[in-house]
Amino acid sequence: MATVEFDDVTKTYLGATQNAVDHVSFSVEKGALCILLGTSGSGKTTLLRMVNRLADPTSGVIRVDGTATTEQDPIALRRRIGYVIQQVGLFPHLTVEENVRVVPSILGQKASETSGRVDELLTLVGLEPAEYRTRYPRQLSGGQQQRVGLARALAADPALLLMDEPFGALDAITRGRLQDELLRIQRETGKTILFVTHDVDEAFKLGTQVVVMDQGRLMQEGAPVELLAHPANAFVGQLVGSANALRQLEFLPASAALEPQAPADAAGSQRISAHATLLEALLQLMQSKQSALTLEEHGRGVGQITLSGISRVVLAARRMAAEQAAEAEERVAATPEAV
Repeated sequence: MATVEFDDVTKTYLGATQNAVDHVSFSVEKGALCILLGTSGSGKTTLLRMVNRLADPTSGVIRVDGTATTEQDPIALRRRIGYVIQQVGLFPHLTVEENVRVVPSILGQKASETSGRVDELLTLVGLEPAEYRTRYPRQLSGGQQQRVGLARALAADPALLLMDEPFGALDAITRGRLQDELLRIQRETGKTILFVTHDVDEAFKLGTQVVVMDQGRLMQEGAPVELLAHPANAFVGQLVGSANALRQLEFLPASAALEPQAPADAAGSQRISAHATLLEALLQLMQSKQSALTLEEHGRGVGQITLSGISRVVLAARRMAAEQAAEAEERVAATPEAV
């Protein structure tokens, strides 16, 4: 596991009229799955590429485990960081096993020493070693190629993994399966992951930390629930869909709908975990036909969840989003036209 710190990082390309990355500061803790979220041109990929020195900051500092990246040899740094991109980049003339062994081979490890590791990694990414070890990339589907690419990135056991829209070119079903695999792998290995995407649902499903970028600037950083419940501005609210009732139900915790005046526990009512979402609470209420559920935390009731409470949360979020949109329109209307 590794920590990553962005300290007032700016990147300016020659001839550009604005910074690709503009004074960005935030930290990624060990074991976090940090999502860099934004539209095209927001600076998220540039930010990612500066971590393994495919680009260097114009100003500011990026530190990996406390050491500035610019103080480290770029080749040695990249060998310690896994990197997965949308195009995968498997070597077509090498077998799956040989592709996975590329980095260990560069590091001087013999095939006999890494054979077991290859099987372990293929199993980890959901590919049966005996079936896939001797295949070539052309004999694999897009999803299978991405799995091999992920296994290759993990081969040298990096503490830090960078992923640049790795599932963007895949169909929805395959993409969902690979997202589930990544979550499982992250839980099992505890690696720190920086993951670039423009897909909000993907960001909220995967991320423990989400960094929203726009035009090179950091708009907001926090847990998915924080961004959804308390967007910092109209741009973030619109991007994450804070007014979207379904998204509210899918990602906000059931505790957001606690009835303030209700008792902590109620005899005879069904219980629901404090980790449940509003959607899970809604479904349980409908199925049980009860008027309230008891929210349970650490084995004891802490409050009541009702349909009216869930409705109140969703309506409040929609009102806030509407207010932010109105404020944004007022700012645009008040801005003098450029001469």
